[in-house]
Amino acid sequence: MIAASLVLAGSCAPVSPGSITGTAAPYDVVEAEKTLAFAYSSIVERHLERVTAAEIALEGMRGLGSIDPEVGISRLDGRVLLSASDRVVAEYPAPAEDDTRAWARLTVTVALEARGVSHQVKDAQLEKVYEAVFDATLAKLDVFSRYAGGKEAREHRASRNGFGGIGIKFDIVDGEPKVIEVMEGSPADLAGVKLNDVITRIENQVVREWGRPEISNRLRGPVSSDVALGLRRGTSQLSVSMRRSLIVPPTVTTTMNGTTAEFKITGFNQRTAASLASELKQARAKGGVKGVVLDLRGNPGGLLDQAVAMADIFMTEGPIVSTKGRHPSASQYFEARSGDGGEDLPVVVLVDGKSASAAEIVAAALQDAGRAVVIGTNSYGKGTVQTVLRLPNDGEMTLTWSRFLTPSGYALHGLGVLPTICTADDKATPGGVMDGFIHVALPAPVTGDLVRWRHAKLEETDLRKQLRGTCPSSKHGDARIDLDLAERLLSDQTLYSRALSMSAPVAQPYPAEARRSSSMQQVRQ
Repeated sequence: MIAASLVLAGSCAPVSPGSITGTAAPYDVVEAEKTLAFAYSSIVERHLERVTAAEIALEGMRGLGSIDPEVGISRLDGRVLLSASDRVVAEYPAPAEDDTRAWARLTVTVALEARGVSHQVKDAQLEKVYEAVFDATLAKLDVFSRYAGGKEAREHRASRNGFGGIGIKFDIVDGEPKVIEVMEGSPADLAGVKLNDVITRIENQVVREWGRPEISNRLRGPVSSDVALGLRRGTSQLSVSMRRSLIVPPTVTTTMNGTTAEFKITGFNQRTAASLASELKQARAKGGVKGVVLDLRGNPGGLLDQAVAMADIFMTEGPIVSTKGRHPSASQYFEARSGDGGEDLPVVVLVDGKSASAAEIVAAALQDAGRAVVIGTNSYGKGTVQTVLRLPNDGEMTLTWSRFLTPSGYALHGLGVLPTICTADDKATPGGVMDGFIHVALPAPVTGDLVRWRHAKLEETDLRKQLRGTCPSSKHGDARIDLDLAERLLSDQTLYSRALSMSAPVAQPYPAEARRSSSMQQVRQ
């Protein structure tokens, strides 16, 4: 069927059909068409903004120009033209605007025909063609939609969901892999692997000539499979065996500072909220916890359901976030339920210009619920939700399909979260900021700014840009000023209550028709 369609499609000086069809085809054209059709259909059905199959396929075919700039695609009078070096070499009848399968078939046809007029395209593997087509298609849609090939997609899935491994981190030191971290309770920890151990063998094979990717691949494997390592510890040679388990990269680090539990959250994978709840429970069991700091600075986001679950730890009721998109499953509503371990504790959230997506959901939900004081600079302002779709070629397409709204009703996209206490001035000191905060007369300037912030409409781009200048985004990372201010607030209940009163609105509940059951979606990458 494919061969026939290729012959039929070509006209106007096409490459000889025998060079691109049948056994001469350089890859499985049926599978290529299947992958492209799935992607095109998903975009047409799910993307936040309506697009046609014709629009995305034409943009994708133009992506072949990234392999060879001499290759071009244009559309004229119901025909699709393939050109090389400014000369039309083939033309095809344009399929119906929303016939995703026909446009996928045409994309394969064009990619194969282009091999006859371009050495670069001819030398490109199928994955390179996928990258060229999908990168061009998705880049035209928005900055957060993207494609990952099979290898990269497996790494992304491992980061989100975990992988079979032994629970160590290593670095190459003097050409050898040295252990720099051992996860507590991991197979490596239980087997006695220590910091600074040098891995010399994996399954009796010497690793010295291997690169980092090869070593990582050999250390990973199916959950419950066995692996044997040779180690050098000082002058001693050791052999250890262990059974791989599911390793989910840790995203929560706890520090106790007097009576304040400080949690550094680096991302949102499938165990982030449970890890925070567990560490908070352990800290409270030891006694003396009177306040919590959630440090979300530099946090790029992650899974939506984990952001919801984290906010819920500190809320008894009320809305957390809602999402709205074209696809029925893209419109959702999430609310808090009582019974979690942090509902009675005062909370401070730290954000900066790199706090994005899921991190912003947590900050905005707790601020709008009157449950946290936000300190830092304007957050990134990524207010769209991405759904991650696994493609038939085992790659992934991350597709923007909805926007989320905070409990007070404003769209985060392009705006972000405005801190109650701004530390954007790099010359500011904790004492100076706190002194200004103490002596400012209510209603404080931030109160008026937050009112305007929460009423800024999505289409009011100039106003939103102006509002972001209120507390310009900055990368704070581990800047001490934010933590110092958090600790001062949490040590003075009067000041803390004052800060809460300055930023918490009367939350308006979402309409009943917007409420839907939650489902896990990836919010960033």
